[in-house]
Amino acid sequence: MRPDPEALAWMMRASEADKAEFVAAMSKQERNAWRWVWRVWARDSQLPPEESWRTWLILAGRGFGKTRAGAEWVRAVAERDPAARIALVAANLGEARAIMVEGESGLRRIGTPGQRPAFESSLRRLTWSNGAQAMLYSAAEPEALRGPQHSHAWCDEIAKWDHSGDRAVAAWDNLLMGLRLGNDPRIVATTTPRDVPLVRRLLAEEGSADEEGDKGIVITRGSTFENETNLPARFVRAMRRTFGQSLLGRQELDGELVLDRPGALWTRALLEECREPSASSPATRTVIGVDPSASVGGDACGIVVCALGEDGLARVLADATVEKASPERWARAVAQAAESWSADRVVAEANQGGAMVASVLRAADIALPLKLVHASTGKTARAEPVAALYEAGRVRHAGLFARLEDELCGLVAGGGYQGPGRSPDRADALVWALTELCLSRRTAPRVWVHGA
Repeated sequence: MRPDPEALAWMMRASEADKAEFVAAMSKQERNAWRWVWRVWARDSQLPPEESWRTWLILAGRGFGKTRAGAEWVRAVAERDPAARIALVAANLGEARAIMVEGESGLRRIGTPGQRPAFESSLRRLTWSNGAQAMLYSAAEPEALRGPQHSHAWCDEIAKWDHSGDRAVAAWDNLLMGLRLGNDPRIVATTTPRDVPLVRRLLAEEGSADEEGDKGIVITRGSTFENETNLPARFVRAMRRTFGQSLLGRQELDGELVLDRPGALWTRALLEECREPSASSPATRTVIGVDPSASVGGDACGIVVCALGEDGLARVLADATVEKASPERWARAVAQAAESWSADRVVAEANQGGAMVASVLRAADIALPLKLVHASTGKTARAEPVAALYEAGRVRHAGLFARLEDELCGLVAGGGYQGPGRSPDRADALVWALTELCLSRRTAPRVWVHGA
């Protein structure tokens, strides 16, 4: 059963009460059919632009519904055009199958069950009952897109594609040159924004048009929270709490492209490359870096836990920073972190009241060595050797540390600190910890007696 066009048009502009009354009057068969009519349930931002376009870029936060929008567009193309030959391109073949084909919003999970495409995994091919086909490709293999021809394409998470050696741009260009079937070849790209060459290039093309006035690219922007009614309330609360005030939150949730600052010691791409879900090697030595707060209500007290793994790589394990805390409170936070992570040493900056820092930490009963360090150079100068460790692949982030990473990306060579807040307290604490772990001269082990 295909929905009546007039009923569909009415449904799209009807109130929720009118919709409920309309559906209640349907037969069981009709209600089952309406469940799969995407234009009834989609938000306007998930529907293709009405103006003419060649490329539709959906640049939005996580959970916006980008994958569903892309899959529904492909489904509509395939069901309308038996001659459609569609390219499905993801960062790798595993993601193409797991997300674009078999995922919760994938092509094998949407639409009327009897009309869903068959999937031949050995051929990487989807086939609809009317003869339309879609082929899976990996953006990591640009040459695989050099020969095939297509009428349409859906590219998922283009910001995640492999951008080393211009692979992502090469995959995109090869795909575009193969879009020469049919009368109206089009491509949809769905992604959470990141400052990478392909995304920057597409943004630069926004607003361009050919001689006939057809737009080359149309961009839809959106936030995670636009889809709040379809997301678990606990997830939404957690996202607001954890990332709401961070630059990373603006990018990953609000869908805003956060550009790296020129000369930044850390870039978003560099931090993504060094990330792992959890520590993949046991720790041999754990250090807590502390950048004390000079006064209650002033800057935060940076407290960052780092460890050296058995594999020789340093890892950032936790950001236990406290804000607007008295000396007693931040000292207790350091003591708690030391106990939780079985730390071997606390390294604390002592430029502002070294004796006070030592006495406050000892009063918190921290039973491990305390090393006081004095900053003789500026923040960025101290941070440069640590940033070089990241560039050399010697540091991992065991998890996501949004506010810490915002501060790291605000440290600019020769330009001081240009990040959020007045001071990079978390970044300073990380620099002290990693300097102790990786850059300080190692001394022979010694016995330290608490209180001696």
